[in-house]
Amino acid sequence: MGFSIALIPGDGIGPEIVAEARKVLDCVGSRYGHEFNYTEILMGGCSIDAYGVPLSDEALAVAKSSDSVLLGAVGGNVGNSRWYDVAPNLRPEAGLLKIRKELGLFANIRPAYLFNELKGACPLKEDIIGDGFDMVIMRELTGGLYFGERHTEEVDGVMTATDTLTYNEEEIRRIAVKAFDIAMKRNKKVISVDKANVLDSSRLWRKVVAEVAKDYPEVEVSNMLVDNCAMQLVMNPGQFDVILTENMFGDILSDEASMITGSIGMLSSASLGSSKLGLYEPSHGSAPDIAGKNIANPIATILSAAMMLRYSFDLDKEADAVEAAVKKVLKDGYRTIDIMDEGMTQVSTSQMGDLIADNI
Repeated sequence: MGFSIALIPGDGIGPEIVAEARKVLDCVGSRYGHEFNYTEILMGGCSIDAYGVPLSDEALAVAKSSDSVLLGAVGGNVGNSRWYDVAPNLRPEAGLLKIRKELGLFANIRPAYLFNELKGACPLKEDIIGDGFDMVIMRELTGGLYFGERHTEEVDGVMTATDTLTYNEEEIRRIAVKAFDIAMKRNKKVISVDKANVLDSSRLWRKVVAEVAKDYPEVEVSNMLVDNCAMQLVMNPGQFDVILTENMFGDILSDEASMITGSIGMLSSASLGSSKLGLYEPSHGSAPDIAGKNIANPIATILSAAMMLRYSFDLDKEADAVEAAVKKVLKDGYRTIDIMDEGMTQVSTSQMGDLIADNI
């Protein structure tokens, strides 16, 4: 079976970590009889250098015509980079916003998984961690407060800012369907997070989620207020499977969840739309200070590639194999410098990619 992948190495450590994800994908293809065809395109600072814009129309066309997109990282040091002495719509990160919008990616999926071998890096107490946790936060990505009408004006002599939180039922329904579909591939449990005791948008959110739930009788669904969810994440993270929530709540909760895993270098993410086409990327940035040193951790990008196998290509067995290979390498005591601990074996970016590929 063949799949076309648009590769966006990007800036900083992006080319190094994408190369390792490609290495692992090629191993998956060889072992399981698939053909992955790659087209490399520019986005971010490297695109600005080449074309004067963070994402060219030609590059966007390649992404749209592909089965999926795998991204490394974009941007540089904001305080010390020629890429930021321009208007905001011409800065590296504008390319990321553009590709999300043009591909219609309204669903952001961010897993938060605690590897047994990294429990010592988790800031939570051992009795709270228990057997660990494995959750996915499903965040609505293109609506809500961040995309509502906004303005600042003087009212009766006082400067007043207004931001509008708006959701319609179709925006809620499509993200809810994504969450329930993912729950069906996991432990079949969805906790929908809102602020229905205060907000009309949350009351509509809760109503539509309940309607969608009727089509998924195997999935256990419940509601939780966002302030309680923030507390529960640090009190009992093991209770969560799929967290479904709106844009701003998801932004905050996913950052909280990422911190209790102990290392942002291990965290994958995906942005999906109505089709199987998705954008997969690590949660971390471009880390320009270590670019080119062959010391960056490629695991988040490799796990993002595993998400691509699972959600865009429906290759669950192959995705499981990649995730199992990562766990095996960590269990065997290999670490990149960012997660290095006493008694472990430190390896480079490329060596980590080799080890994971060898364990597919």
